[in-house]
Amino acid sequence: MKKGTGAFITMIIILSVFFTDGDVGSQTRDRSQVAEKDTWRLEDLYESEDLWRGSKEKLVDELDKVLQYKGKLTTSANSLLSCLNLTSELSKEFSRLYSYASMKSDQDTREAHHMGMKQEMAQIGINFSTKTSFIEPELVKMDKGDIDRFILELPELEIYRFYLNDLQRRKEHKLSAKEEKIIAEAGMMAGAPGDIRSVFANAELPYPEVQLSDGTKVRLNQAGYTRYRSAVKREDRELVFREFWGVMNDYRQTLGVSLYSNIKSDIFYARVRGYESSLHSSLDVNNIPVEVYYSLIENVNKNLDSFHRYLKLKKRMLQVETLKYSDLYAPTVKEIDLEYSIDTAKALVLEACEPLGQDYSEVVKHGFANRWVDVYPTEGKQSGAYSNGSAYDVHPYILLNFNGQYDDVSTLAHELGHTMHSYLSNKNQPYPLSDYSIFVAEVASTFNEALLHNLMMRKIKDDDVRLSLLMEYLDGIKGTVFRQTQFAEYELKIHEIAEKDKPLTGDVLTDLYADILKKYYGHEEGVALIEDHMTVEWAYIPHFYYNFYVYQYATSFTASMALAEKVINGEEEAVESFLTFLSSGGAKYPIDLLKAAGVDMTTSEPFDKTMAAMNRTMDEIEKILDKKGL
Repeated sequence: MKKGTGAFITMIIILSVFFTDGDVGSQTRDRSQVAEKDTWRLEDLYESEDLWRGSKEKLVDELDKVLQYKGKLTTSANSLLSCLNLTSELSKEFSRLYSYASMKSDQDTREAHHMGMKQEMAQIGINFSTKTSFIEPELVKMDKGDIDRFILELPELEIYRFYLNDLQRRKEHKLSAKEEKIIAEAGMMAGAPGDIRSVFANAELPYPEVQLSDGTKVRLNQAGYTRYRSAVKREDRELVFREFWGVMNDYRQTLGVSLYSNIKSDIFYARVRGYESSLHSSLDVNNIPVEVYYSLIENVNKNLDSFHRYLKLKKRMLQVETLKYSDLYAPTVKEIDLEYSIDTAKALVLEACEPLGQDYSEVVKHGFANRWVDVYPTEGKQSGAYSNGSAYDVHPYILLNFNGQYDDVSTLAHELGHTMHSYLSNKNQPYPLSDYSIFVAEVASTFNEALLHNLMMRKIKDDDVRLSLLMEYLDGIKGTVFRQTQFAEYELKIHEIAEKDKPLTGDVLTDLYADILKKYYGHEEGVALIEDHMTVEWAYIPHFYYNFYVYQYATSFTASMALAEKVINGEEEAVESFLTFLSSGGAKYPIDLLKAAGVDMTTSEPFDKTMAAMNRTMDEIEKILDKKGL
């Protein structure tokens, strides 16, 4: 949520490493079977639903108070400060209320009562946004001299300086109070496509049940697909892919309408605010040059040979004549099936984070001991994993679907990075400056993954296990840099087509995805075979509903690689600089925050370092394979 005003209320929960699965040897279970210590304690937000409802009603009663400042914001520093403080407090309470409702709903997306609570809060957010829609049109009438004069008169306004100056930067895209009110009201419809897709994909889509080669019958919902797509036997993997994507394909037109509707919403907001495109609109919020987006796609396309090298290594290790897309999640080292309990996972993550100091580790221990984490997959639970740090006065929460594999350990490290970013920003910044942008959100998470990988490579000497973990590391680069940039290129393409007022049916979306997917995986060159049923994969990706979100996984990953390298190598002040970055919230633009931490994202250096690390890893893998005669 953009903090400091209620001008645009939208809940942003940081989502990442989505579509994970359950615990060792198990799929989805009944929530009553999960030990209390492995569930999150939402009572830290509100001890009961009755208290939540009472706080909600109190918030609703106070929303009209902001209207007393209409037409008065530029008349005095006192009026401005009072209005901003009020909207900030209302926004903070809204975040806490919404967090409770949304996480209650995420525990079981089938459950109508908690879904209704979430919808209540969404409507309150729209109402708040509507009532505060006069604020920014009034503020943009100020100039920098007025802002400086008011802050000099009332130093308490200093915490709003960044926000006020940023409005000046974007003033040409701000509309009149009446127009802003209409845009705010339109927010009632904006989230519908994503909500529909979420309920359909998580609760109502008729996923198939299949029988594996050992006679086991499994349901291929999203959790089941994620678990069994990595089956050891190729015939099982192919069955899982064929049946799961067959069902997705059956509903491609419905899912296509949902995605197209969401894209049209992005276009609507871009056009009414006078932006050149949806991309310009999305990136301008955090002052990110569009060249950063285009350069990422260009750099990845220039380095597809490194990606193809990785795919050829995968083929060599699997010892298959033709590498298929359904082979990509298969274990590459035979008879290596690393399994971890949640307690072991927590211990490893704690040890990996030791370079960040005792204070950092103590907070992590406290979070683990006090139920900040909801661990296992249960019936109807939201798929994937995320960290929600929106409850400023409480603490962050983590949703997992822990499956006991190394990838799940890495996911815990990843989400803990988000959690510590939120915790330190909330602790060290006033509420209006505590919210960090999406652009830097993935830096802390992928930084923790790098620390975990470094720890595991120091601990393990066995060649087979090292091969497994080295490939896990490469799989991370594949999934975070190449796959997310593939998504970013696709997202840009479908927006560009829609912006030309051309239709996007399920078939069109599938054909466009097929072209990009085949290019990335070297289908025509024989690097990896993309079978027709895979080209509906776009329907599986919820991040396409997040308005140019996915590219930031890749940019953040390259930034975190450069920062982690400094910490691991023991460079002077590297830890201090990184912790300062984590504690800075949104006090500066994200490009400037990263530059202060030691990474310039307007250059290709972070990407180049990532490619160098990737190729060094592949060199090591090839040496081990040569040694083993494979």
